[in-house]
Amino acid sequence: MDQFDYEDYEYTLVPTLDPDDYDPQEDGDLEYFAEDRKGMTVTSGVVNLQKDPQNLIGISIGGGAPLCPCLYVVQIFDNTPAAKDGTLASGDELVGVNGQTVKGRTKVEVAKMIQAIKGEVAITYNKLHADPKQGKSLDIILKKVKHKLVENMNSNTADALGLSRAILCNDGLVKKLDELEKVADSYRGLMDHTKKLLRATFELSQSHKAFGDAFSSIGVREPQPAASEAFTCFGEAHRNMEKFAIKMLKTVKPMISDLNTYLTKAVPDTRLTIKKYLDIKFEYLAYCLKVKEMDDEEYSYAALQEPLYRVETGNYEYRLILRCRQDARARFAKMRSDVLVKIELLDQKHVQDIVFQLQRFVTAMARYHNDCHAVMKEAVVFPIEVDLSRGTFTYDTSNQFNDGEEEEEEEEEGEEAVEVGGAGDGAQMGDLISTE
Repeated sequence: MDQFDYEDYEYTLVPTLDPDDYDPQEDGDLEYFAEDRKGMTVTSGVVNLQKDPQNLIGISIGGGAPLCPCLYVVQIFDNTPAAKDGTLASGDELVGVNGQTVKGRTKVEVAKMIQAIKGEVAITYNKLHADPKQGKSLDIILKKVKHKLVENMNSNTADALGLSRAILCNDGLVKKLDELEKVADSYRGLMDHTKKLLRATFELSQSHKAFGDAFSSIGVREPQPAASEAFTCFGEAHRNMEKFAIKMLKTVKPMISDLNTYLTKAVPDTRLTIKKYLDIKFEYLAYCLKVKEMDDEEYSYAALQEPLYRVETGNYEYRLILRCRQDARARFAKMRSDVLVKIELLDQKHVQDIVFQLQRFVTAMARYHNDCHAVMKEAVVFPIEVDLSRGTFTYDTSNQFNDGEEEEEEEEEGEEAVEVGGAGDGAQMGDLISTE
């Protein structure tokens, strides 16, 4: 193979002409149509790649003789010299290897040329400058819709409808989304239960307060010291129980706020991220399916030994789809990594947060009940001995305000009654004597 100077080299596979004006009878020696770049441009360059221990640079090659005038990169494999360098991309044309032209060679011959070189290999290429929007056709959009439908189908249903399920349709992240929804439901139920419990506790505290006020009022008005102290002590115990309930409510109430933050912010944000990830995944699957369809088309034409226009003119349409598939795969891999990290962090937050919230809830409730039990244990004042005949409403307090006047009147009335009774008795005795 002849050596050539890359700086002076200009790659032209065939003369430029309009395919519609091409007549094989007039140009019998012309082997290919002119390249049809679909409006895309190319720039030339050289990249030096150091081979890995397996003597590979990490690319797969397509095109080449005898059907296609161009040899191009089909795929860049992960964690390989070509992927780490980042210069070559899917769809780029291979022009030379270590200064040797690859014009007119098959892809197998070019692969052997690269394998025969040890250490570092210099790849001469024509960089394809393609706008990914050019490859996002209506066909790709319809394929995305198809994958979205198949994603939610059962495998048996998809088979019955004749729809093939991609491997990525059995995605663990979708199951994670279902688990996330279940966690959200459990949080929602826990919040509702906690709200009901706090509302009931508050109403109970108001009952304690009412009891406390009533017993304290009775204790203040009760004139008997023992009974007054007992009622006052019992009323103060109920007031303390009301304070314990309010303290418990203030401790547990932030729990609802924290759970609501997880439920209304963390979960929806993760759900939205997963939906974006699924959209990118469906787009990547659509380009994969498009590449497979174009490959099948090439194989069928090759089997029939018939020319395919896009292949004969450089296969730029196929190379554009390859580039779009590579870009979609890169976005898919990055988004998947981000989603996995976010879900892992959310799971850690869920595990740590739910343990903390439940501990706070149980501790507050236990403290509330223990405090109430302790204060009621000290307020054991029943039975209270009360003389109901000397109660607040029946107790005789007239001596305190009349200064003995009523007692003197009662004594005078008693003396008059005795005098009247004595005179009567004397008259009866006189009558009995005279009668005898």
